[in-house]
Amino acid sequence: FHMKLIPVIADVWKMDGGVAFGVVPKSIWQKIYPADENNMLSIVDRCLLIDTGERRILTDTGMGRKRDEKYYKYRFVDHNVTLEKSLAEAGYNTSDITDVLLTHLHDDHVGGAVKAIGTDLVLTFAEATHWCSISQWEWAVHPNVREAASYFPDNLWPLHDSGRLRFIESDGEFIPGIDLRIYNGHTQGQIIPFIKTPYGTVVYMGDFIATAANIPIPYVPSVDSQPLVSMTEKAEFLEEAVSNNYCLFFEHDLYTECCSVARSPRGFTAGKRFSLKEFCS
Repeated sequence: FHMKLIPVIADVWKMDGGVAFGVVPKSIWQKIYPADENNMLSIVDRCLLIDTGERRILTDTGMGRKRDEKYYKYRFVDHNVTLEKSLAEAGYNTSDITDVLLTHLHDDHVGGAVKAIGTDLVLTFAEATHWCSISQWEWAVHPNVREAASYFPDNLWPLHDSGRLRFIESDGEFIPGIDLRIYNGHTQGQIIPFIKTPYGTVVYMGDFIATAANIPIPYVPSVDSQPLVSMTEKAEFLEEAVSNNYCLFFEHDLYTECCSVARSPRGFTAGKRFSLKEFCS
């Protein structure tokens, strides 16, 4: 087995607790994910680099740094942490990346794919083929009123105009060992990678289940465009995750990189918590 899985932190920032947990009251969720005095949660954008030897596939890119200072201040972004820096720490540079797999096109997932050099917008990963689902692309370029603020033209059109964007039409194999599934609750056409390893299947959670604290069925973020669809998709997935002992790899959980899923008297909950390194050894 030669596929190396490397977590890469693109951003450390903060998000409002009500956004993260939707209709679940703070008195309940704060016991499992702490908030500060302003009700903000510390979160990360944890990308995943999959090095197969032939290909180096980066899953999501974080938010990048091309917005104005007000944007980052409002999100409490830690400027010491960047995607390029984290890649370099892992021993890679941007020209090593052959593929960028975008779960969806919200700014905190795709923003890092395009950077500003002076007034020019250029691809961060100039050599890479970029992938997203066709349904998410259509959704992003004709956004609904709820999601419009998460889709920025300067993230989307430079990708499109570069000729390096390819569309995924349906569930299926991406490359041997990696299957992609499409989920529509959070946003239309979110792609979730299922990665087969000798130690078990690692599922990159994206915004499908953003943190270990979001595992219980009702804990659906208020930004999900179709919360009832999210709940149905999640229930089916968690059933499968328990049966197959999946390793859930979280994009946004500051405290838990990975966990298994356990069944509790009240439904599903996080099982054992561990790092990806621990899982793959």
